[in-house]
Amino acid sequence: MSGTSLRIGVAGASQGTVDLFVLQLTENRRVRTDNDLVFFNQPASPEGAVRLTDGSTVDINLGQVPAEVDMLAVAVSLDDSVPGSLATVPSLGVTVSGVGDPVRAMAGDLSSERAALLVEVYRRAGGWKIRNVSQGWAAGLSAVLREHGIDVAESGSEPRTAPGEEKLSLKKKEKLDLRKREVAKVLLTKQAAAVRARVVLVLDKTGSMGSAYEDKVVHRVVERMVPVAVQLDEDGTLEAYLYANNFLKLPDLRVGELETWPQRFLHMEDMHEGLDYDAIGYTNDELPIIAEVLASAKQSPLPTLVLFFTDGGFVEEDEIAELMVRASHEPVFWQFVGIGEADYGVLEKLDELPGRLVDNAGFFALDDVDKVSDSELYERVLAEFPAWLQAARTAGIIR
Repeated sequence: MSGTSLRIGVAGASQGTVDLFVLQLTENRRVRTDNDLVFFNQPASPEGAVRLTDGSTVDINLGQVPAEVDMLAVAVSLDDSVPGSLATVPSLGVTVSGVGDPVRAMAGDLSSERAALLVEVYRRAGGWKIRNVSQGWAAGLSAVLREHGIDVAESGSEPRTAPGEEKLSLKKKEKLDLRKREVAKVLLTKQAAAVRARVVLVLDKTGSMGSAYEDKVVHRVVERMVPVAVQLDEDGTLEAYLYANNFLKLPDLRVGELETWPQRFLHMEDMHEGLDYDAIGYTNDELPIIAEVLASAKQSPLPTLVLFFTDGGFVEEDEIAELMVRASHEPVFWQFVGIGEADYGVLEKLDELPGRLVDNAGFFALDDVDKVSDSELYERVLAEFPAWLQAARTAGIIR
């Protein structure tokens, strides 16, 4: 194979449905480190020889491939949220250009496989060759990674730690560890284990939320969102706001304060530790808090994930929809979560909201948040964020 530049297009690959990735392998068909996995949240190899330019294209500079890398394996896997197997993906295959006439190879003999190596670019007699493989794994992405030397636990499902965890009681630390593992598992299956983001928690403090504060439902929500921040934020910090017809910025929640912070700062009324809870009122106006989060996101070098918990009652629905359309140009993803049985109005229409540059928001409602397991809660909270990251990167909203 002559030339040093290759472009491999994968028909049927689409980020969030059929995910494209490349493994840099040594002569024993193992990665050197986890960084040899190139995927949408790590779209370039350490030396820059392999790059994913979008959800279906790989650009390779063979001249930059490190000497110890003997093979580049181009593969796909079904997203964890997608049922079935790769056998149902229409026209799954590759087109390789940069080697003279384009070379096409269709994936073949796939049945129940959820992940598959499609082609391998490998060294032979001082040059490079390419071969069609179509080798599949019914167990999906994790099986491919393990076979090629990536310890799935070490590469993402083993949770990160944050400063201050050592200050927690044994019981609280054990619960945090279990929840961190669930978050890490979700991020790994969505190929987002390496993502770093600013995490912002917005909590409804309108009058209808009174019982949720009195019964400590909101306290338990906060405790369950801390593991998300530990896995995504650089230092595990969870930024928090309360809102009604205005908003109140609470002190950041750091892991070491997990046992005391909710009792200190989650209130409906009066003055607490110098903060005036009455001043932000008790009726709905989401526009000020949305505008505040957008303004703060522009000051952050990282994308922002907003976890917005509310019992509904939005009044200015048209204005909120218009603001969310404008917000689609900003590095912020909004995950709205409904607490209790309510009419959520505009939130239930977010997935169909027209005019946005990218889909920048998701919504789901929980009749009783305490009856939802950690694994289900984190799966739903993080369901759309990884796909938004890819869309936002493609649109130039984030790098």
